[in-house]
Amino acid sequence: MSDSSKVVLEGGPADLPDRTVPAPEPGADLKLAHLGGYEHFRRTDRTHATPEGELPVYEWWERTELPG
Repeated sequence: MSDSSKVVLEGGPADLPDRTVPAPEPGADLKLAHLGGYEHFRRTDRTHATPEGELPVYEWWERTELPG
């Protein structure tokens, strides 16, 4: 069973508060606000077994800083 409303995050900052997060719109990258910037994740072809089922894996690919 799979819960496609959630995804698993891989990579990025070690201090992210959660690695299982709500899924973005289909086809969209995921962007999380974190410590004065945004962490960007892209979907991979992989899945990860969790207690909630097989979830898509999104891999970190960049950080952008907020101005100021």
